[in-house]
Amino acid sequence: MDNPQISIERIKYLKRIKRQKEKILAWQIGILVCFLLLWEILAQAGIIDSFVLSQPSRIWKTCLNMAQNDLQKHIGITVYETLAGFILGVILGTALAFVLWWSSTISKISEPYLVVLNSLPKIALGPVIIIIVGAGTQAIIFMALAISLIVTVLEMLNGFQNTDKEYIKMAQTFDATKFQIFRKIVFPYNIATLFNSLKINIGLSLVGVIAGEFLVSKAGLGYLIVYGGQVFQLDLVMTSVIILAIVAALMYEAVALLQRVVMKKYGH
Repeated sequence: MDNPQISIERIKYLKRIKRQKEKILAWQIGILVCFLLLWEILAQAGIIDSFVLSQPSRIWKTCLNMAQNDLQKHIGITVYETLAGFILGVILGTALAFVLWWSSTISKISEPYLVVLNSLPKIALGPVIIIIVGAGTQAIIFMALAISLIVTVLEMLNGFQNTDKEYIKMAQTFDATKFQIFRKIVFPYNIATLFNSLKINIGLSLVGVIAGEFLVSKAGLGYLIVYGGQVFQLDLVMTSVIILAIVAALMYEAVALLQRVVMKKYGH
């Protein structure tokens, strides 16, 4: 039988955890509300330039106006391009990390090139990418892929190489092949590493998409930001930036939710 005392203590512990989460959420919402109120008050008082920095009330009106003028289309295009670059980056990056893990020689040869490519500002290659793959959606997706790919390779390779050696030795004593070791031990051991990489890459992919939309797009949130700046509609710029931040937060939370589901099922 369960110890009643243990059950009571566990209930108290769970209640403390719940209260702590509620407290954190309340603080987060409170800080956001206070920031918006302060922004609105300072703008109305003329302390900050509402033409340049806008204000929450004007942003809300602009958002309602945008909702009646293809806002959903622009959001959908940006999300599609981000997810396409993100998924390609994860698949190709994990595959390349597997190749480098498989061959330590190839890994050592590639290491300095990976470091250089990781530090290279990919946005500087924008004109080259446009010439190679053409102006349009493909260039934007390629930009997102270029930014997220190397990060995925480095993250996953580091995880693969730091898998507990005792597990690998135990499998080797049973004559497991290298592929079996990877499939049964190395990859499952790095599920958490994979999701940490996903959390980083969803944001990086969005950065790549916005950079690409700045250069070649005729639709999307990046296009709206550039267009708003060109015609001095700074309310449109600020509204697009805030919508972009919300989209980024939602995509991050989607990855975090997927992680909780997968770790709950396969975390052991």
